[in-house]
Amino acid sequence: MIEIHRIELWLMQADFLKDEETEEWNRYVKGHTDGTFFHLLGWRDVLSDMGLPTYFLVARDAQQIVGALPLAHQKSFLFGNHLVSLPYCVYGGILADNDDIKQLLLERATSLGTELGVGDVELRQQRELPGDLLQKDLYVTFRRDLPSQDEEIMQAIPRKQRAMVRKGIKAELTSEITQDLDEFYAIYAESVRNLGTPVFGKRYFKSLSRHFAGQSDILLVRNPAGKAVAGVMSFYHNKTVLPYYGGSLTEARALKANDFMYWELMRHAAAKGMQSFDFGRSKEGTGPYSFKKNWGFTPEPLPYSHVLIKADKIPEVNPNNPKYTKFISMWKSLPLPLANLVGPILSRNLG
Repeated sequence: MIEIHRIELWLMQADFLKDEETEEWNRYVKGHTDGTFFHLLGWRDVLSDMGLPTYFLVARDAQQIVGALPLAHQKSFLFGNHLVSLPYCVYGGILADNDDIKQLLLERATSLGTELGVGDVELRQQRELPGDLLQKDLYVTFRRDLPSQDEEIMQAIPRKQRAMVRKGIKAELTSEITQDLDEFYAIYAESVRNLGTPVFGKRYFKSLSRHFAGQSDILLVRNPAGKAVAGVMSFYHNKTVLPYYGGSLTEARALKANDFMYWELMRHAAAKGMQSFDFGRSKEGTGPYSFKKNWGFTPEPLPYSHVLIKADKIPEVNPNNPKYTKFISMWKSLPLPLANLVGPILSRNLG
């Protein structure tokens, strides 16, 4: 067992972070089997831009990092008080060299949650943690290898879904890669409103683009008249592409623009040297869940773990909670300018 000389609690602010420490954290994440894009230090800056206090725990032996746990504090009247690894992220939780270090980091996170007076600590693990932690089996994720050649990519898509892609091609849709947020955000904001979900503000996407420059881009799909009808912001990490924020206009459905969009993204990512396609998480029984299965992806359970501190049960801050049904229905009917004005205030403590 590695002797842990100390657990350092970093209140991650740029003023206190040295360049060599930043590189060390990211090297550990990139070299760890369970390290993900969502463990990268850039999330400290993105979440700080959103006004969320961030706490990054690091375990060290005498010379190097042997464990890491990024955390952020979300607190609101509507959605509760939580310490999360990490908000807005599908993956997160503890990275460690062994189970003893995992336990040490878990204990320190629990202590921090107690100090902050949160209801619970949520760890968005990809693998179960040791011990008897409470677990929420709400989400699954969809991942698979990405072939390197266009024809292999096409043949890997199930026949019925392949037909949808070909309809998009026949409709003379085109795609382009850009860093320009304006057209994408207009599509995304309308799409999210139509689903009954508060939208993130444009400054959040600007923050993502700034702090993950070189690791993110936007793919837009245009109809034959040149109008952008669908778009997706994707992240790239360790040979994996993650299409993360996507949306489309109502007219995109008849054109099969969503199907065409993900086909084009697969082609683009393969050309960049990506070897894996991560379709992200969905809730079982939802439209996105079915869509991803139709692409031939197999769902993998995500064992999100919780430590209850002031809460007496795992919080249900998600659309499946019946108490949000009326809110979702009301939000769908809001005028788009109003939804775009109010949404960023609410979304800060969602996700």
